Amino acid sequence: MADLLGFVLSGLVSGALYALLATGLVLSYSASGLFNFAHGATAYLCALAFYELHSGFGWPAVPTAVLLVCVLAPALGWGLDRLMFRKLARVGETAQIVATIGLLVALPALGLWTVELLADAGASVEPAENQFGLPGVGPSPAKSWQPVDGVGVDSDQLIIWAATAVVALGLWVLMRHTPLGLKLRAAVDNRSLVELRGLSADRLSSIAWMLSSGLAGLAGVLATPLLGLSAHDFTLFLFVSATAAVLGRFVSVPLAFVGGLGLGVLQNLVAGYADFAERITGFRTAVPFLILFAGLLLLTRRGRTAGTAAVDPPPVDYLAGRSRLRRWGPWAVAAVLLVTSFYTVTTPFWTGLLAQGLALSLVFMSFTVVTGLGAMVSLAQATFVTGAALVAGLLLSHGWPFVAAAAVGTCAAAVLGALVALPALRLGGRSLALATLALAFLADQVLFQIGPLRNGDTGWAVPRPVLGPVDLGDDRALGVALTVLVAAAVAALSALRNSPSGRAMLAVRSAPAAAMASGVSVVRTKLVLFTLSAGLAGFGGVMYASYNTRVTATDFTAMTGLIWLAVVVAAGLRRPQFAVVAGLVYAVVPHLISEHLTESTHLPVILFGLAGLALANDPDGYCAALPSRLHGRRLAGVAGAGAAGVGAAASEAARADAGATSAAVAGADSTGTAASDAIAAGADSTVAAPAEAGLPSAAPGSADAGGADPTATDGARAAPSGAVSPGSTGAGTAGAARPGATPARALDRLGGGRQADTTGRAGGEAVAVALRLSRVRAGYGGAAVLHGVDLAVRPGEILALLGPNGAGKSTTCRVAAGLVAPLAGQVYVAGRDATRDGAVRRSRAGVVLAPEGRGIFPALTIEENLALYLRGRDARQAVYERFPGLAGRRGVPAGALSGGEQQMLALAPLLQRPPKVLIADEPSLGLAPRVVEEVFRLLTELRDHGTALLLVEEKATEVLKIADTVAYLAQGRVTWCGPRAAVQADRLTEAYLGLASASEGAARP
Repeated sequence: MADLLGFVLSGLVSGALYALLATGLVLSYSASGLFNFAHGATAYLCALAFYELHSGFGWPAVPTAVLLVCVLAPALGWGLDRLMFRKLARVGETAQIVATIGLLVALPALGLWTVELLADAGASVEPAENQFGLPGVGPSPAKSWQPVDGVGVDSDQLIIWAATAVVALGLWVLMRHTPLGLKLRAAVDNRSLVELRGLSADRLSSIAWMLSSGLAGLAGVLATPLLGLSAHDFTLFLFVSATAAVLGRFVSVPLAFVGGLGLGVLQNLVAGYADFAERITGFRTAVPFLILFAGLLLLTRRGRTAGTAAVDPPPVDYLAGRSRLRRWGPWAVAAVLLVTSFYTVTTPFWTGLLAQGLALSLVFMSFTVVTGLGAMVSLAQATFVTGAALVAGLLLSHGWPFVAAAAVGTCAAAVLGALVALPALRLGGRSLALATLALAFLADQVLFQIGPLRNGDTGWAVPRPVLGPVDLGDDRALGVALTVLVAAAVAALSALRNSPSGRAMLAVRSAPAAAMASGVSVVRTKLVLFTLSAGLAGFGGVMYASYNTRVTATDFTAMTGLIWLAVVVAAGLRRPQFAVVAGLVYAVVPHLISEHLTESTHLPVILFGLAGLALANDPDGYCAALPSRLHGRRLAGVAGAGAAGVGAAASEAARADAGATSAAVAGADSTGTAASDAIAAGADSTVAAPAEAGLPSAAPGSADAGGADPTATDGARAAPSGAVSPGSTGAGTAGAARPGATPARALDRLGGGRQADTTGRAGGEAVAVALRLSRVRAGYGGAAVLHGVDLAVRPGEILALLGPNGAGKSTTCRVAAGLVAPLAGQVYVAGRDATRDGAVRRSRAGVVLAPEGRGIFPALTIEENLALYLRGRDARQAVYERFPGLAGRRGVPAGALSGGEQQMLALAPLLQRPPKVLIADEPSLGLAPRVVEEVFRLLTELRDHGTALLLVEEKATEVLKIADTVAYLAQGRVTWCGPRAAVQADRLTEAYLGLASASEGAARP
């Protein structure tokens, strides 16, 4: 019993540290979507600072710990968030993983280098690297007690338990009983909706990162007596605590906290009671990684892939269209010069250094296969290198020829890669990276400790081969041979990329669901990539061991593989040539630094690690950054020239069409009022051109053509020259249309061939525009979705925006709400230019978006959802009186409500505090007809309160009952706009289904 109690208590110590680290991981991940592999490095940095300030400079322990945990660690988190993490949140998951791994490598080295510099400057610092038995926050030496026979407890353990309990209580109070905690939980639940409610998600993310770093700092300071100052141990501790974050599914702080405590106890119990572990070297220390791997396999959920966009879209090929000579000529010349230099200009030292870099290039190209082609982050490449080299060394010791031993070693690495991949391939992203890292640590601590494979600490001799007349014992000959092998590998990988199999691999990388639908086996393709990558890494490992003439089990640890990955990704993963550059840089740069800057071994590690910071701006690496930018400028120049030519042609066509139209409308009623701002703003805001719509263009210099202030009231604006008056017929304009403009002509028939006055005047008084989109072009990734959209909605008006799927309605809503920045054009809110305002500023200005689906936070209760918008208790009580169904369930999570109740919850607070503008995107989506009626009734009530409503709906019949103005959007252009009374239902149906266009086309001769 005493043994069990001892195991539990000691397990709770490590479990408390796991809980602190896991909680920090969950906080940062849930707030930013970024899994911070450098979390343990932050803990180590704080532990190092605590040791030096306390033991070296003599600062008191408790104030020093408080300063680090409450000030310096949060400041580090805030700085990293502003400099790095915010940008990384917008790039692919592969770049996120690698960049934080680079930070994991760089931060400990930065701390140790700082200590070296202080020591050189004469500061009273202590030797820091790999120090153990260090003092903690409590008494030194620690006081011990024995509450039960055989069970001891010391002061350091009590401090850890007490600090963990205080943190747990503080987090519970913060997250559950403070407005800040409510906002943080809302940001975890739905980051974009938080911004639509006027809260800065970036600011909340910074707060979460500060809390996360503070928890890491606390764990580091508390763990100093237990772990000492070993960056390796702190990193292992982090990855074990990741299991607790997995238990919390990366979103639940309480589950992660409890999971960390349980993990520590389980680890101790398994290590203490597993008798078979005595016979397996390294098993006890490997238990946490077994638990991590099992937890990832059992608890990681598969994400939905069907119906999603490309997971990892490929970058623009800046060599597209270039000749083979242009693509390969520079690399071929570089290879020839390198081979020539071995026998002409390089010294034996530099020859050996370059040969080392070429051998590493073979290893680095394995990352090009698994991550560049497969978009899978493998952190076990160093394991494959070690395994292949050890097997080859074992066979060579038994008299095998080098070629045969290298082949078997390569195959062994490939088999090991397949064994790693089989259980891990069902995972993806960060889970796959963590799984491969867990297996890499297992190999280091168990597999490579097997006596016959390891051969003790001396390892195996791997002599350089003699291939016929060529003796590779000469560094120059080895350099030439490695150049040939590297060139062959680059050519083979390039041929693979351009082959049908390579295209299938790229398809799996970009969109697995689409690849599967095309008949490509996703699992088989990923397995082939993983196996090929492991084999290539193994072959490179054998050649590198041959260069060194010996290999041991500790030459290439899992941590070494992390540095390799940071270097390769910084150079560029997409092309094997960049891996060669990375290998040479990795070999040469440390020597140059030690020769010309400093002899410290930490500076190269810092530079290699911080190279991952570039991924925030250049996800495809340094080598591709400059060519990609130049290629983008060339494309922009070509596109600009093409646009100028098209614009000139359109202007000529518009002038010709205007001349033809003037005769057609000469007899029209000249006393009619101006057409709607939404349609009269110019040629590009109606259809592709006025001639396509059958509408005359606004005359240059007219108000809507840009000659007057677009924010002026409609009453103060002159009618645009050439605007079709309400009394005009559609015959003349239809006759002015170009042949082939059938869809626009059909849409023009929506209103029976006329466009009515929608200026918003009431009794001759001018009504200010609440929201106006002026010639807006917008899209995603540079591809335009909206092409010159003009819309205006006024207070107390419902503008219904109709159109088929894919017309750009949701994009229009997102632009109006500030979620998507327009590529061109302006957005005005109450007469003020708000084009540059984001969603937060728009929301604070009174523009509220009710997004498609449900604008609620599912994990928050009804009361908490209301509290985010209505701060006063009286205002929330008024909502409950209006909606008694919500009152009785105020403590129920919003995600448990029915679809209709969720929509009521989304709209209810708006009735209590009406916004100036409400943009409702498909508010009736998925609702029963009775609920739809209630939703539309609430929308009309908001209109009666003076709210301007931009309403997007596909249920045209229902929305026409409440709309004041109707605009039709097709292919990113407003093709018709007018009052509800001018819309003919049968023509509207025909236009939705494309029947009007078809019938007109059939009627034409």
